[in-house]
Amino acid sequence: MSDGDLPHLDYLNENELMEMDTFIHRIDSTEVIYQPRRKRAKLIGKYLMGDLLGEGSYGKVKEMLDSETLCRRAVKILKKKKLRRIPNGEANVKKEIQLLRRLQHKNVIQLVDVLYNEEKQKIYPPYCVCGMQEMLDSVPEKRFPVFQAHGYFCQLINGLEYLHSQGIVHKDIKPGNLLLTTDGSLKISDLGVAEALHPFAEDDTCRTSQGSPAFQPPEIANGLDTFSGFKVDIWSAGVTLYNITTSLYPFEGDNIYKLFENIGKGDYTIPEECGPLLSDLLRGMLEYDPAKRFSIQNIRQHNWVRKKHPPSERPVPIPASAESRDQWRSMTVVPYLEDLHGYTEDDDDELYDGEDEIIYTQDFTVPGQVAEEHQDQGSADHSPAVAKPVCVNGTEAGSLNSKTKGERRSSSSSNPSRKGVSTASKIRKLSTCKQQ
Repeated sequence: MSDGDLPHLDYLNENELMEMDTFIHRIDSTEVIYQPRRKRAKLIGKYLMGDLLGEGSYGKVKEMLDSETLCRRAVKILKKKKLRRIPNGEANVKKEIQLLRRLQHKNVIQLVDVLYNEEKQKIYPPYCVCGMQEMLDSVPEKRFPVFQAHGYFCQLINGLEYLHSQGIVHKDIKPGNLLLTTDGSLKISDLGVAEALHPFAEDDTCRTSQGSPAFQPPEIANGLDTFSGFKVDIWSAGVTLYNITTSLYPFEGDNIYKLFENIGKGDYTIPEECGPLLSDLLRGMLEYDPAKRFSIQNIRQHNWVRKKHPPSERPVPIPASAESRDQWRSMTVVPYLEDLHGYTEDDDDELYDGEDEIIYTQDFTVPGQVAEEHQDQGSADHSPAVAKPVCVNGTEAGSLNSKTKGERRSSSSSNPSRKGVSTASKIRKLSTCKQQ
């Protein structure tokens, strides 16, 4: 067709457009009925997914519910693609898991379960309502009353003493790595840069540190090749105590070089409102010479620690949730529970995601995780063990995920007796496979 054969198009002018009311219909906002999107339940193994709690450089944290014990949990969902972009990302996560699996103390975060597939790794710790840094940021004073800071500090020392007794140097003690549960218990978390000393090591000598700059001691700021790992944690705990009681830092700088220069000199001042007892404790923990710096035993025997501090101010409460503004931090899995127990058969395929149903065993085991699939130690080829796809209960993936979604849907519609199958029966089926 040539250009001459094209039909002529007449365009509407502005007046003609104004006269036509068929394009845009204005509706008053009061007539708009808004219905929030329904929250769809999703099960990963025995865990029911909840809302997002936070997000960081490694991944995101969501609330979960254990369908077997009904315990409130959290899950750190780590994308392996992101971990590879972070220096030592994968190594730090693996080291943290290996350390947490051997720790059992009320003031140290515990490891409940670990699941992973080819793209994601999911770490299940107990649920903590918020972090200490979040509480400090929620009040204008940016500090705790003395009696509240005393309670948290004593729990920090308890957890730190336990870590040191297990030969573990945390290396990154700070308010951002101290979590709080609903009953006020403090949990030391984030052992990604921690170091486990050799069982037959003569002392606590360390050679590397990746902690937060503002909490590092002079021996690290001055670049010493070796230093006492336990005394590094004592210094960091002292900076933490200084911060939560004064809202300040003993050492500051416009940049990391100036900050390390000030830390290396070791000159700092303590506000007068701290009082003589607290000031003496801070000076002992922030001693420039590591050999003269307080030990855990010196801290425990100090009068400020042993003294009972009466409540003189209102305690800093747990802040409301940032998104829902819920002051009580209620369980976010409730809407998902309602959807879970009221779902229809058409929602069956969305409830159990086949990709999330398959995980792979790691080169370590943790409580509640599937057993590892090791190759025979005495085999002739001595080839390394290969991760095998399994369900969260240890059953091979093919036995529970052999049908496609279309086949499952067609078999469900053709079998009337399957219409009433509930989620509980699926969980019982998985439990039966687990027992076998």
